[in-house]
Order: sequence, then structure tokens, then C-alpha cells
Amino acid sequence: MLLVLAVALGLAQPAAGGWSSGRPPECTAEIGGATTNVWERAKSPEIRRYCDLVASAASKLAGNAVMAQAALAAAREANEVLPGHAAPRVLEGRALAALGKLDEALAVLRDGKTRDRAGLDDPLALFAWARVLARTGHPGEAVEAYRALLPRTASLTTVDRAAAAVEAGLVTMRADAAGLDDAIAALREALREAQDDTLSVAILALALALDRRGDAGEARALLAERGPGDPRTALASPRAKDVLAVAPAEAYALAGLGLEASDVAGARDGWEQYVAAIAAAPVRPWEAHARAHLAALSRPTGSAPARKTR
Repeated sequence: MLLVLAVALGLAQPAAGGWSSGRPPECTAEIGGATTNVWERAKSPEIRRYCDLVASAASKLAGNAVMAQAALAAAREANEVLPGHAAPRVLEGRALAALGKLDEALAVLRDGKTRDRAGLDDPLALFAWARVLARTGHPGEAVEAYRALLPRTASLTTVDRAAAAVEAGLVTMRADAAGLDDAIAALREALREAQDDTLSVAILALALALDRRGDAGEARALLAERGPGDPRTALASPRAKDVLAVAPAEAYALAGLGLEASDVAGARDGWEQYVAAIAAAPVRPWEAHARAHLAALSRPTGSAPARKTR
């Protein structure tokens, strides 16, 4: 329930000892209560060069994604100039993630975390870490990363805050039934932040979480009032696909549920694709729920089940 409390209270404070990827501790020092640059004290050209490279990589990652390659080069050079620090590795991992090199990003971010756990306290770094974990098949660790991220999203853009909340909800409820309350809290928060196709995903995901919890009436009411006309169109957009990449099989369940009131054949197809997509998963907490919907759609009325399935 920690995630529920964090979202409800709107907390936005980073963990003690955290540092921004743009100014790690080796690039600052406390002298007489005033913060000064290390190179102003030590006059070290190596540290000056290192800190310039770290700041350059961080600024490139904070801007347009097309700067990721340049950020990667700066981060790697910083690591060569002054080896052993976490900041260059964290920035390198973020750049690799932005470039879609997820397995490599996972290894590099793990190394950065090993060097200094506080390196992943920066919200942008933590968001990248959570996404990489989810997209490379580490759902348990991803849940913990999103749980740590949500109270710290105040400094993210509106788009990233919405994406983080939706992704947290998807990953949390995908992991097991015990995470439904946390998932619902995150997805309700997402409704306040999301726009366009991300909002459509948030609405569908919240309806799915409610239905899985047994609140089928509230789920149907939400879809009737705010659901997209054809969920398949919204879910096929680039923005929706980016958000759903943390839990791709859930897209089929979202389509299945979203189509039940208007397209029984389409809904059945969505649920069947969901069951097929999770067939090889070691844990399938929602298979019975999906099969219950399929059974209901096979009845003459085509009505979805309103009973609890957990």
C-alpha cells in the first residue's frame, strides 16, 4: 500500500542523499557552508573536463531524444577521464535506453547503481531504470522502481508524469493480484495528468484494473463515459505503444474489455490474443479473469461477467 499512500499524499521529495545526474557529488564541494566547484578548489583539469562532459550528457538527455547518441559519447568519455564514478554510467544507461538498446542499458544502469545507489534517485534516471526493467522482463524490480519513482515525478514534464503513472499501473497490476489497489491509485492519478492517446490508455487500464478487482459496474461506467470509440485505434498510436511497451500483453486485454459493449467479435478476439500472449509466462494471475470474459462473450447475450474473479 506504500504506492497508494505516496500517490494520495502527492509526495515529491527525493530520497536523502540523492543527486542530479547533471551535478554529482564529485563535481561539488562544501567549503564554509557555501557550495563551490571542485576545480575551483583543486584546479584539476581532469575533474573540470569530467564535470563538463557529465553536464553535457545530462543536458542532451533532458532535451530532444535525437541527442541521445551525443549524450552517449559524452558519458563514455567522462567515464574514461575519471573512472569509477556512477554519474557517467547512469547517463550512459539512459542514453542507451533512449536509443532502444535495452539489454545494454540494463547492464550499464546496474553498474551505475552498484557504484552509487543514489545515482538512480534522480527522477529521470529512475524513470529510465523502471522502464528498462519492465521492458527487459524484470517485473518485480520494475514494480519497486516505479513505486520509488511516483512520489518524485513533480520535476518531470506533464507528458512524462502521465506516462510514469500509466506505466506504474500497468506493471503493478500485471505482476500479481495483490498490486491492484496500488495500480488503481496510480491510474487514477494518470487520469489527472494524461492527454490524447496516453489518456485513452489510462482510461482503459483503469477500467481493466477495476474489473479485475471485481468492480465491474464502475469499470463499465468509466468506459461508457470516457472510453475511446474504438480502443484499437488509440492503442495502435505510437504514443500508446511506447507506454504499453512495459506490459505489451495488456494491450490485448485493454482492447478486449473496451470493445465488449460495441463489438463482441472484436472483444473476443482481444481476450483470445491476451490468453495466447501470456501462455508462456511463468505467472499468469489474470488468465482466469480473461477466460471468464471469453465464456461470457460466448453466451447468446454476449454480456461480460460482473462477478469477482480473484
